[in-house]
Amino acid sequence: MQFLICKLFEKDMSLTIKILGCGSALPTTYRNASAQIIDHNGKIFLTDCAESTQISMRKANVRFTAVNNIFISHLHGDHYFGLFGLLSSFSLAGRKQALTLHCPERLKQMLLSEFPPLEMEYLGYELKFNVLDSKGVNKIYEDKTFEVFSVPLKHRIPVWGFIFKEKIAQRNIIKSCIEKYKLSIAEIVRIKAGSDLYLEDGTIIPNKELTLDPPHPKSYAYISDTVKIPQIAEAVKGVDVLYHEATYEASLAERAKETFHCTTLQAAQTALEAGVGKLVLGHFSGRYQSTEMLQKEAQTIFENTVCAYDGMEFEV
Repeated sequence: MQFLICKLFEKDMSLTIKILGCGSALPTTYRNASAQIIDHNGKIFLTDCAESTQISMRKANVRFTAVNNIFISHLHGDHYFGLFGLLSSFSLAGRKQALTLHCPERLKQMLLSEFPPLEMEYLGYELKFNVLDSKGVNKIYEDKTFEVFSVPLKHRIPVWGFIFKEKIAQRNIIKSCIEKYKLSIAEIVRIKAGSDLYLEDGTIIPNKELTLDPPHPKSYAYISDTVKIPQIAEAVKGVDVLYHEATYEASLAERAKETFHCTTLQAAQTALEAGVGKLVLGHFSGRYQSTEMLQKEAQTIFENTVCAYDGMEFEV
């Protein structure tokens, strides 16, 4: 019983984002290309894997053995060229547990060519593939408390964004009610699931008098290379934090259109339309050593905007 009570009053789940790289195209001396760590209560997800990602992971104290799912948004080199070396490093480090790659079909073919079945055995761990679907929003990962969705974007080649969401937890039971009503384990389980309490004398204690609302489920969206399309705002509606590419300043809207990218103002408009809590801009062109101007531009439309930087870490 004591163990169960402890489980009922655990701390809220944590959702931490670590920006390993937020530049576009060529890495620079001040900004690596795209890669992020999403840490949900100690469960580690890697999103995109540009050159030098594994070095950035070491600098950020990311445990390689905790990475069991990697999400690759598309096959432009600034989003996946670091993957081959990382897979080899996992092997050299003695990895045994399976690794799942959520990726375009073409990357699966490339990896099976690079690491054919006999070499897979030599790697020492199994590579599993979850090929991304280009039609609509799809759930691509799920565990007891967390789920991940893919959303097709619009770029020069097939590309996807990813939405990370906590599941809605059960209601929290009020600790004093356990002793007051001498609740059994079975009653506690039913009450947490939403049931009322029925006393022996026929009295009904409403669930709302026995429980508290569960914590707000946290959510984070990663929107990679894309032009602005209405489907994005629909897919990320209401997320707590939206990371959105903003490769160019507003005055370079034509350049953004030609290269199938977004400007600061387009990213901010998507955040406004989606009603997100916070906007984090990223995927900056190498022409911008400072992002102060980009942030100020976006804030004219969506005030709660910040610019990412390599090594940035924040709680959702």
